[in-house]
Amino acid sequence: MGVHGLRVRIERCVSRGLTRVTAQALGPYQTAIVRIGLGAAWFFFLLREWPHRQELYGPDSPWSWGLAERLIETNDAFSVLMWSSSDNWFQFVYVVALAAAAAVLLGWHTRAATVLFMVGVLSLQNRSVFMGDGGDNVIHLMSMYLVFTRCAQVWSLDARRAARAQRRREAAADHQQDFRAAEPGADAEAPAGERSAGAPAAGAPAAGAPAAGALSAGEVAGAAARAGGSTGDEAGLRSAGAASGSGPASGAGARPAGADAGVGGVVLWTVLGAVLLGSTVAGGFTVGWALFYWGLWAVHGLWWSVQRAATRGGAAVREMRDVCDILANLVHNGVLLVIMIEVCLVYSTAGWFKIQGTRWQDGTAVYYPMNLDYFTPWPDLSQLLAANGVMVFLVTYGTVATQVAFPFTLLNRRAKNVLLAFMIAEHVSIAVLLGLPFFSLAMIAADAVFLPTVFLMWLGRSTAALGGRARGLLPGRGRRAPLPEPEPAAEAPKVSV
Repeated sequence: MGVHGLRVRIERCVSRGLTRVTAQALGPYQTAIVRIGLGAAWFFFLLREWPHRQELYGPDSPWSWGLAERLIETNDAFSVLMWSSSDNWFQFVYVVALAAAAAVLLGWHTRAATVLFMVGVLSLQNRSVFMGDGGDNVIHLMSMYLVFTRCAQVWSLDARRAARAQRRREAAADHQQDFRAAEPGADAEAPAGERSAGAPAAGAPAAGAPAAGALSAGEVAGAAARAGGSTGDEAGLRSAGAASGSGPASGAGARPAGADAGVGGVVLWTVLGAVLLGSTVAGGFTVGWALFYWGLWAVHGLWWSVQRAATRGGAAVREMRDVCDILANLVHNGVLLVIMIEVCLVYSTAGWFKIQGTRWQDGTAVYYPMNLDYFTPWPDLSQLLAANGVMVFLVTYGTVATQVAFPFTLLNRRAKNVLLAFMIAEHVSIAVLLGLPFFSLAMIAADAVFLPTVFLMWLGRSTAALGGRARGLLPGRGRRAPLPEPEPAAEAPKVSV
């Protein structure tokens, strides 16, 4: 192979790579499980600490509001709790943070929900910086990364809404075609000027074929799949006429299918814009944070406008939508790479620092936390394991070896999957033995970015089947009797001419 052949191969590899990272948002199941895990960790943590919220982040916290204000003035951190020392304001922020975590967990209007989720995490954690553990640091970082990902492409209410809108559009198109086929001679007998709107004239495309410049159903479905990673509002921006290429629905007062799907997103975007304007005028943001939030608000509004215009505009508008889609895919894939690097750095630094500790070197480090009252929710189980010297030795050395080796196992898929299973099992044991469930859940959610897609798809199918069986056990939700088959329609009498 000469130099020219090598250059051609390199160019082809680069071309395929660029096409892959620009044509789609990679890792839809991985980002979805990260979103669900982090949302669940933060939601259940806030719910668990509801009785103690005043002492953790509120006016009764040992880290007073004045101390927090002085610290934030020096490090330029962000916290909306610094806007007022009122107890009512703290209660409102805590409830909004709880609601945002639930919205992220369910994937409801995920673009806006991830921003509110980030605001809630930063506000509460920066208010009391000493209230937390390593899991809080992971949630702190990942909450900012989620804002830039299309993490609701699957397993979300947004994806469900988009799929339902697509089915409605397809059903409307099929119904319109069936209605036309029901009267085959009506258009033939009518004069050319009185033909029904759905019948094609001579030389015109056949019924159901997209007109020139219109989006086909496949193009709309593909665009919805690409854009479904955040809010799902875009599913309501394409009418049934755009999906089928047959024009808008007819009839007085008729509206395109899915026209109301984006109303909630528009209202939410408007309300958040008003809040942002008032906060900026009142001096609640520094220059950097103001530019950041206003930039997010403007980009989301621009994306909605482009999606809306693409349903009615020509090729130039759709090309602009495709360019915006490519940029969104690039941002998503870039942030996904950052998340992977972040997880590798967390484990590699933790492992190499452990190696330098004498307790980790002699294999006894795990023994000491299992004998602390603060980390022994099950004292009998902790004492039983701590009394086994071989078990303590294996767990101590196994933890260090796993954390140090994990970044290198990414070069081999099988080795990575095996080590990933060990790491998840380790975090489950930490949750049970040391009483740190939210730390473990946050770390497992971060580790899930490396889980294989096949396993995640199997997990989704299994969960859906289990949920279906559980719903079938509910009262009134048992197996329904089959519907009677419809009687064949009577044939019309034949009339001879």
